[in-house]
Amino acid sequence: MFQTIKRALMAEEVICVILCIFDKMCTNVNRNISMTRKTADLFVGIGARLAITRNEIGLPQSDMAKEIGVSLRAYHSYEKGNRGLPIEALVAIHDKFRADVTWILLGNKSVRVEHDINALEEFETSLDQYLVKHGIRIKSEKRGAIVARWYRSLTDGNEIKMEDVHTWIELLRE
Repeated sequence: MFQTIKRALMAEEVICVILCIFDKMCTNVNRNISMTRKTADLFVGIGARLAITRNEIGLPQSDMAKEIGVSLRAYHSYEKGNRGLPIEALVAIHDKFRADVTWILLGNKSVRVEHDINALEEFETSLDQYLVKHGIRIKSEKRGAIVARWYRSLTDGNEIKMEDVHTWIELLRE
């Protein structure tokens, strides 16, 4: 009888061990599936930003692939988000086109920092010219608020027309 109980306990322990191993495997599988899903989402985002960058540069996929030293098939896979973009290709994009690789990888709100700086400088110049031309004086805090609001709209993808800015100025006149 003792042997029977011992065998039953051993069988129960074996089952517990098997269940624990199975549970760990399931946890690892779920973790891997979650990781795979995150990686796939990352690749899709990078691919979309890569396509935007290529379109801004003005090249078809075939020419872009040649410029960065990859096959058209590979490049197409990068833009579709089916494959990760190799670091060598990313460096080539930066070196040849001065593309914002941080944005390609991480997806900040604005497409290109330099583009935003240039747009901001142009806006401020245009704003100051309008104020001088029309003899309008506004406090620097109000001017700063106008510039900040315009810039926030730019980074959100909703660039505000100067006519609308002129309306703001009329509302803020001293």
